[in-house]
Amino acid sequence: MTDLADFTARLTALTDGRASAPRVRDGVMTIALNVGGLSADRRDGLADAIRQGALTVPGVTDVRIAMTSERRAMRIIAVASGKGGVGKSTISANLAVALHRLGHRVGLVDADIYGPSQAKLMASEDQKPQARDKKLFPVHGTLGIPMLSMAHLVDPGKALAWRGPMAGNALSQLVDANWGDVDLLIVDMPPGTGDIQLSMLQKHKPAGAVIVSTPQDLALIDATRAVSLFEQAGVPMIGLVENMAGYACPHCGEISDPFGQGGAETAAGEMAMPFLGRVPLAIDIRRRSDAGDPPAAGEGDHADIFRAIAGKVSDWVKALPG
Repeated sequence: MTDLADFTARLTALTDGRASAPRVRDGVMTIALNVGGLSADRRDGLADAIRQGALTVPGVTDVRIAMTSERRAMRIIAVASGKGGVGKSTISANLAVALHRLGHRVGLVDADIYGPSQAKLMASEDQKPQARDKKLFPVHGTLGIPMLSMAHLVDPGKALAWRGPMAGNALSQLVDANWGDVDLLIVDMPPGTGDIQLSMLQKHKPAGAVIVSTPQDLALIDATRAVSLFEQAGVPMIGLVENMAGYACPHCGEISDPFGQGGAETAAGEMAMPFLGRVPLAIDIRRRSDAGDPPAAGEGDHADIFRAIAGKVSDWVKALPG
């Protein structure tokens, strides 16, 4: 048998502080459990463990667990690069999917107003968002992840001849949509350091930024400019991802493509930034991305790579105050 004081101490450790102090009346123990951000399996497993432990307390014949979900303010993670063509959108889509699979309530915004690609990457090209009270409601992409892109609002292939203020207003509509219970919004930023990026930083203030670069020296120079922009705006750097990295031959160690590998990791060290991981230049990633089936949604080596990167981002977010 376990007395109430011992059980209370065990309860705090078991739930990582998510449970209220237990109350017992007429043999019934009542506990409030904050399940915000937990997967269904984790939530149910935790409730079962609490129930089993509670029934070992003398005099307790029934256990009632009130599950609550403390809603936190939505945090924005910007995924950025200093130039186009480095695969930033592919990283954004797979990061959103991997974070979703880790239990986060994730949303995805395609902030590349002039060249949106997330609708294709997330298999939502045929969907149109609804609007109510001047707010957009997201459509749903791969794994049901809520998302918004200009590709959902304009005809395919139509060029947008918009100046900076118009593009900035469009971005605000996407970010300020009705995101429901989303608490982590991944924003796929347009490349460069222009008006749209400045609008995003000044109005929406991301909690942190992930920078994407290929291993090439030219790409790394542009990535450094992107880092500088975020630092000037006071946005913390979560880390750097090296994309399109070469494979090393298991026999001779030679890198199998002209991009090479390791340049971004070296640059991250020079800038005192965390290195989040390396994504290979692999045909399977390209094919699945074109098909609207992000590798992070499945299993295998490539899914594991994105899951590891998302795990580091998740740990960073969990360490934020509040």
